[in-house]
Amino acid sequence: MDASQISELLSYLDSQPEPRIVMDKNYIIIAANAAYHSEYGNSVPLVGRHCYEVSHHFDRPCDEVGESCPLKLSASTGRSQRVLHLHQTPRGEEHVDVELTPIHNSSGEIVYFVEMIQTIRDASTHPSSRGLVGRSAVFNNMLGLIERVAPSEASVLLLGESGTGKELVAQAVHNASKRANEPFVAVDCSGLTETLFESELFGYEKGAFTGATQRKHGLVESASGGTLFLDEVGDIPLSLQVKLLRLLETGTYRRVGGVDPLRADFRLVSATHRDLKQMVKQESFRKDLYYRISTFPIHLPSLSQRREDIPLLSATLLARISPERKLNLHSDALAQLEACDFPGNIRELRNILERASLMANSDIIMPEHLALDYKEPKQSENVMSQAIIPLEQAEQHYLQWAVSQHKGDRRALAKTLGISERTLYRKLQI
Repeated sequence: MDASQISELLSYLDSQPEPRIVMDKNYIIIAANAAYHSEYGNSVPLVGRHCYEVSHHFDRPCDEVGESCPLKLSASTGRSQRVLHLHQTPRGEEHVDVELTPIHNSSGEIVYFVEMIQTIRDASTHPSSRGLVGRSAVFNNMLGLIERVAPSEASVLLLGESGTGKELVAQAVHNASKRANEPFVAVDCSGLTETLFESELFGYEKGAFTGATQRKHGLVESASGGTLFLDEVGDIPLSLQVKLLRLLETGTYRRVGGVDPLRADFRLVSATHRDLKQMVKQESFRKDLYYRISTFPIHLPSLSQRREDIPLLSATLLARISPERKLNLHSDALAQLEACDFPGNIRELRNILERASLMANSDIIMPEHLALDYKEPKQSENVMSQAIIPLEQAEQHYLQWAVSQHKGDRRALAKTLGISERTLYRKLQI
């Protein structure tokens, strides 16, 4: 590209509302638009610096420290790339959605890359009073799927164990959608009896049955223009699934006792801890309904799959449980929490911390306040065994043992181990 073409490109970028930067093949920033300077610039010179230095405070490219590098991927494929990253911003570390597009010259050679960045507002890497919190790789993968599907009208199916925060994820999908300013209506399907299903979902007309003294709007009508969240959709009896299917297929419904069809207008998000595919095989869940609700499945990781988020989740939950107190976990208490399996996931962690907050006389929660069935891991079980095992497996055993023994945070542990924090996170996910 010649000077006039570059000038034209920069003029175009400045007209765009989203933060964008232009980089060369060596990761060096050659320009940033006004929106980028306003959102991320922090009055610090950008031109001539490496993108990974500005965004991550790294001294080498992202892919060398455990991140997926969109520039390297784009350079190798010649196509646009989109990833979710943790960036250092003037507000601290934040989740950002990064979309990178290669710019070709007249010979078809890639000469520059344009990177568009958008901060994700419904997730935090710091203790927060609302929304999702996390920074682990599995959490970021889930967040990336949320960001991809949210702007669409596709039906979303949230899968995962009980207590993993499905309603919060459903709310995040709603908040990032075009329907964000309209209602978000949650329905607990496990609590709806067969007789209540139609009246709660569709409403009823006055005189439809004994006790119907006035017209009642159903939850489908309440969600008009917004999002309808069907929690534990796998618990809907087979006899009632056909009624839900008809609603989704026709986009219409009738109030109980009503005659005229009403138009439904909602975006559907469903959730379940059950194996719906297996239920379909067993004919306890309708196949046609399954394919209606599962356009875009998202798996929510269990807490045992995101152990590195336990310190952040604990601090967040303590702040939400007792906002008037400045509760903190003693390092020994945190180490015990990090070593737990948590079959009840985040819900179980919250219950443990809520009880601990009541048991603690000061603002420091000690191990004895947690009431855990905790056993100190044996080194022979976690580091070495009598049998020779694969080196990779031995490394995993050692890392899990090191996590349970270390009294500081993951950054300090990584430094002690002589590896980067990102490498430690990546190895713990293997």
